[in-house]
Parts: sequence; structure tokens; C-alpha cells
Amino acid sequence: MFLAIPFSLWALEKSLSSQAEFNQIKGMLSGGFSRLVLWLILAMLAYHIIAGVRHLLMDAGIGESLEGGVLGSKLVIILGVASAIGLGVWLW
Repeated sequence: MFLAIPFSLWALEKSLSSQAEFNQIKGMLSGGFSRLVLWLILAMLAYHIIAGVRHLLMDAGIGESLEGGVLGSKLVIILGVASAIGLGVWLW
């Protein structure tokens, strides 16, 4: 995910500079391999956000027990897979 940040910022900056460059980035991201890479980046970001919310809840005292930790980690994995599937359906 860390390696995707420079590409994402470059694409954002280029797409906001003019309509022609936006169309160029749009064309570049319309291929199958590009969609796969975009899906991987978004799936990693979604998992990262879900796991971050779990840690925030644990900081608030929710799910700090052994059973709560196990349940929380299972929920993070389930929600991460569900969000990856949803993002895949949305992109394709």
C-alpha cells in the first residue's frame, strides 16, 4: 500500500490539471491489469481502514478481552473480504 501512494498522488495531480490529462489517466486505468492494480490498492486501503476502526474501538475499551480480540479479528477479516468483493464488483 505504501508503494501505491506516489502513483496515486501522481495520477490525482495529473487528472486535476486538465481535461486532456484526465482523459489520458482514465484511458490508462481502463485496462484489465490497471483495474487489477486499482482493485488491490482499494482492497488494501479498505482492510487498513477496517482494522484501524477495530483498534480505535479497542482503545475505547471495547473488545479488549481474549474472546473480544478473537471476534474482532474474525470480523475484520470477514469485512475485509466482503469489501474486496464489493470493490471488485464495483470496478468490473
